[in-house]
Amino acid sequence: MEKSHKHLEVWKESLNLAKAVYDITKKLPTEEKYGLESQMRRAAISIPSNIAEGAARQTKKDALQYFVIARGSLSELDTQMELIKILTLINADDFQALQKQVDIVDSLLQVSSVTEGQKLDR
Repeated sequence: MEKSHKHLEVWKESLNLAKAVYDITKKLPTEEKYGLESQMRRAAISIPSNIAEGAARQTKKDALQYFVIARGSLSELDTQMELIKILTLINADDFQALQKQVDIVDSLLQVSSVTEGQKLDR
């Protein structure tokens, strides 16, 4: 049986975001391996993981809480991206591509939170 989260567009896009973060963080200096690289990867992984866990929950309150946690992880990632931009550890094209993916996930996460809440009310 296929898990319900695998049908969610927000989950699919958040996986794309996590892959993009892995690709970008490979380019960071080696001294950031245990700093920003690790932090960004953990935040990126947390997003689809919490979406999946929320989709598996049986109550509206529980499901929405995990979507809120995913959104918090997305905000963490956004902050870390701003820091690597300020520190000039990322080029403008890579930053814009990553920011575009963050914006997509953010929009979908907002819609999914509302939709999931409505679906669980039924």
